[in-house]
Amino acid sequence: MPQLSVVIITFNEEKNIARCLESIKGLADDIVVIDSFSTDNTQNICKQFQVNFIQHAWEGYSNTKNYANSQAKFNWILSLDADEALSEELKLSIEELKKSDKLNTAKFNRITNYCGNWIKHGGWYPDTKIRLFDKTIAKWTGIIHEELSFSKQIDTLHLKGDCLHYSYYSIEQHYKQADTFTTIAAKDLYEQGKRSSYLKMIIGPVLKFIRDYFIKFGFMDGKAGLTVARISAYATYLKYKKLNDLHQS
Repeated sequence: MPQLSVVIITFNEEKNIARCLESIKGLADDIVVIDSFSTDNTQNICKQFQVNFIQHAWEGYSNTKNYANSQAKFNWILSLDADEALSEELKLSIEELKKSDKLNTAKFNRITNYCGNWIKHGGWYPDTKIRLFDKTIAKWTGIIHEELSFSKQIDTLHLKGDCLHYSYYSIEQHYKQADTFTTIAAKDLYEQGKRSSYLKMIIGPVLKFIRDYFIKFGFMDGKAGLTVARISAYATYLKYKKLNDLHQS
């Protein structure tokens, strides 16, 4: 049976990491946790599990994940974020793939829990991700919302089951992350020579809200769907405003 490394990056994830590690029990042959010097109880929780816990300075999402992959014992990697966990169906799908004696690049759906509500519309689901791959031909790229790039043509399986993503415990946490991510995104656009305008700051958020709430049926997620669409639209405004500010500074 092929052996599988599970790779996770962490920073102050005491709320999430135990659930993530519990979900991969019996599946992982090697667990690597790359921690960017957490100041909470993350390390102590990880010590309760059989993991290779390594503290390493934060280098950005892609670079940190690529470093994490380099520390894995085996070529085949299942990459998870600390705020994610495998559903029982997804875990079973991966186990069955391992039993077939031939691992394959695979993707699966991810469903997000937002302040206690599962978000099934608005562009947040199925949110399909490639997370099972051979590290010898794969590399993480991108500043935020990182993606895998492959050095050769691959066939990808779509596994049954969901990855459970526990993203936000409060609306305030969502606003805080929107502020952080839009700063990173605006800087990236600025370095690419992209420009903003007052028109983009007005039209962009409106179009984002219409797409997510109406066209992608965000309204079907009730009050949570409205909140998600509203903050997503606000984040679009922030991104263009910060980009505009960078050009004017």
